[in-house]
Amino acid sequence: MGTGSLSAPADKNRYSLSEHAFTAPNLEPALYIVSTPIGNLGDITVRALETLAAASVIACEDTRVTSTLTQKFGLKTALMPYHEHNAEKQRPKILAELEAGRAVALVSDAGTPLVSDPGYRLVRDVVASGFKAIPIPGASAPFAGLVASGLPSDTVLFAGFLPQKGGPKTRRLEEISRIRATLIFFESPHRTGATLQLLAGVLGSGREAVVARELTKRFETFERGTLGELAERLADQPIKGEIVILVGPPEESPEAEAADLDALLREALQDLPVSTAAKKVAKATGLDRNEVYKRALDLKAGDD
Repeated sequence: MGTGSLSAPADKNRYSLSEHAFTAPNLEPALYIVSTPIGNLGDITVRALETLAAASVIACEDTRVTSTLTQKFGLKTALMPYHEHNAEKQRPKILAELEAGRAVALVSDAGTPLVSDPGYRLVRDVVASGFKAIPIPGASAPFAGLVASGLPSDTVLFAGFLPQKGGPKTRRLEEISRIRATLIFFESPHRTGATLQLLAGVLGSGREAVVARELTKRFETFERGTLGELAERLADQPIKGEIVILVGPPEESPEAEAADLDALLREALQDLPVSTAAKKVAKATGLDRNEVYKRALDLKAGDD
């Protein structure tokens, strides 16, 4: 990517919004990680448009997809493909742009770049080379689904796409099954029914869940219910569009919590005296230290 290949057009730094033309201010040399709409083009931000207009080049997954966005808003910035299959070849070209004192914008086909994609390697190399990586926030499918789901949002685990094969997929779900957080997954429409069946089997059919489809688009829908209900309801239903599956956290009974505490204490007591074991477990669980100490004494006495 030489200097000549990215010569600026006469109307560089220009963009249009609601039939009005604007000129974006120049940017400092940096990698700008720009969030774009996940469906509704009206969700673009002014800061995103200014960044895309002023950048020397827009690195994107698919130039055909991103050109729809650039044409909509009158952007003249050059596009270059950057995805997992050509990243090793294209990364040095992006770094060369930065070294030449230019700004580079990174976008994905939709939403926030680097969410469930390997673009973090570019950010790592940019930072290691002494340049800034600057986020330009905007639309994000996981969080758009979360805020409208009605599920707890204080603790969240974004798990992205699950493995496609049955064994690794099941093992991954088993690993995260007891995490006390709302789980968020991406899924393709043709696998959604089978994935819901597996989620119900591994995580528990009674857990609250939401299937969000076509977020921000005309046919946006939210299917709500337990995992068992959703698996049955959507088993034979043809599903189209982009899918986000959200699963509420597991409900912990007092009996289960007590069993977990006992298991942690027994493990700690194998190598530590009672007071030290109680202190360690109390710190790890956030439970009252005196109560944990009393339980540790009871377990120690019972074992003896």
